Amino acid sequence: MRSIDMTEATWNRLLALRQGKVAAMPADDAYRLYAPIAGARRQFVLAQVGQSLDGRVATPAGDARDVSGPDGLAHLHRCRALVDAVIVGIGTVKADDPKLSVRMVSGPAPVRVVIDCHADLSGDEGLFHDGGAPVIVFRSSTVKAHSLPASEVISLPQTSSGLDPYDILDALARRNLLRVLVEGGARTIARFIDAGLVDRLHVAISPIIIGSGPCGIMLPPIERLSGAHRPKADVYSLGSDILFDCHFERDNLSGRQSEQILVANPG
Repeated sequence: MRSIDMTEATWNRLLALRQGKVAAMPADDAYRLYAPIAGARRQFVLAQVGQSLDGRVATPAGDARDVSGPDGLAHLHRCRALVDAVIVGIGTVKADDPKLSVRMVSGPAPVRVVIDCHADLSGDEGLFHDGGAPVIVFRSSTVKAHSLPASEVISLPQTSSGLDPYDILDALARRNLLRVLVEGGARTIARFIDAGLVDRLHVAISPIIIGSGPCGIMLPPIERLSGAHRPKADVYSLGSDILFDCHFERDNLSGRQSEQILVANPG
C-alpha cells in the first residue's frame, strides 16, 4: 500500500501541471496519484465516492456529514481543485446543499454542474447565492423553462430514461471544461461508469460502519460475477481513509450500454 504525504512542494507542482506549466514526471506517491488528473489534456472523467466500511455514504435519514475522515475530505477537495468542472445530480443538491468548493486546499474552484432533468431546482439553493464558482444546470428540453439566478441553463434532448451522459460531456467540452469530476449521487456516478465514460474511479473508505443507508454506487444488477467491472486498482493510505484508485479504460469497459445508462432525475 502506498502512502500519501502531500507536501506544499508536491501540491504546487500539481497545480503547475494543471496549468500546463510543467511536464508530468515520476515523483512521490502523492504526485503519482494526482498527476493523471492534473496533467490530462484531453477529456478526462474522474468519479469519486467517499463511503463507510460497509459501503454506505449516509444514514437512512440522509446524514452524510462525517462519513469521510479529514484526510478523505482533503483528498476530495484536491480532486476538485485539479478538474475544470464537478458534476452532481439533483438528489445530491437537495440532500446536502453542497458548496462544491475547494476550501480545504489552495487552488482554483471548478465550475459547478447540476443535472436537473425535470427542472426541480427552485433557485433558492445555496450554490446560486454563495458567490462561488460559476454554475451550469442541465435540463431536459421537454420541460417548461424557468430562470435560475447566477447560472447557465443548458437544455438537452431527453429520452424516456433521462439525459445522455455523452451529451453532458460534449456540452462541457464545448466550454473547454475537459477534466470532469463526477461526485454524486450513486445513480449519477453509476450511469457515467456504465456509459464507459469514466477514466478513474476513486473510492475512499473510512473506518466507520453505518449498518444501513444509501450506497455509493448504484449500478444495474448483474446475474454473474463475470459481468462485474474489475478495474486495475492502486491502494493508497490517505491517513484517516484508504483510497482505491481504480483505472478504467474507456474502450475496454464491459459494454453494458443501454437506456439504463442515461442520467435521470434523481441524483
